[in-house]
Amino acid sequence: MKTSEAITSRRSIRQFIDKPVESDKLRRVLEIAQRSPSGGNTQPWNAIILTGEPLAELTAKIKEKSKTAPMGEGHEYDIYPKGLEGRYEDQRRGVGKAMFDALDLKRDDQMGRMMQMMKNWDSFDAPVQMFTYCPKYMGPPQWSDMGMWLQTVMLMLREEGLDSCAQEIWAMYGTYMRELLGIDDDHIFFCGMAIGYRDADAVINNFTVPRVSIDDAIEWRGF
Repeated sequence: MKTSEAITSRRSIRQFIDKPVESDKLRRVLEIAQRSPSGGNTQPWNAIILTGEPLAELTAKIKEKSKTAPMGEGHEYDIYPKGLEGRYEDQRRGVGKAMFDALDLKRDDQMGRMMQMMKNWDSFDAPVQMFTYCPKYMGPPQWSDMGMWLQTVMLMLREEGLDSCAQEIWAMYGTYMRELLGIDDDHIFFCGMAIGYRDADAVINNFTVPRVSIDDAIEWRGF
């Protein structure tokens, strides 16, 4: 698979099929992803990968937590910046609308929309979850490095015929996630990533995800 094919075929998959993920494929992906760039070669990313019973146990506990704290508890960072506006907020709302429209969930169907969001805690039926974290003293440049590593992982998963969905929603329970995963207080929980094989026929995996044109994001000088 060409890099361009991996990029254009990658999307956030929100319905996976019941098929185990081979550990040797994951190891190949992660060994290659270790070549991701990072400032000063700090390689600030750390991750814990769960499947089977360990994932089922964590899933059950976080679903119980969501019943008592549905809006989250123990946030360690803002998933979206306060005051998000303009095209950035429009893009955030736009993809949500496209998703709910694809599922025919009307704006006033709050229960249906909530049930869809709750599927995050089941990792959209993916058999594998990867939880990423880093030392608390790391700053924005190192968080950017983590993003480059995660992108590399997602593209390499595509090369192996696998799919993913990066899930910052798990950070709604950041301190509890660290407790469940045994991550000490010197670290900050970042995100989850569901990993598995996509359900190619699921409507939620086939709606168009809008992107702004490069001329709305890039300014050209000297060309």
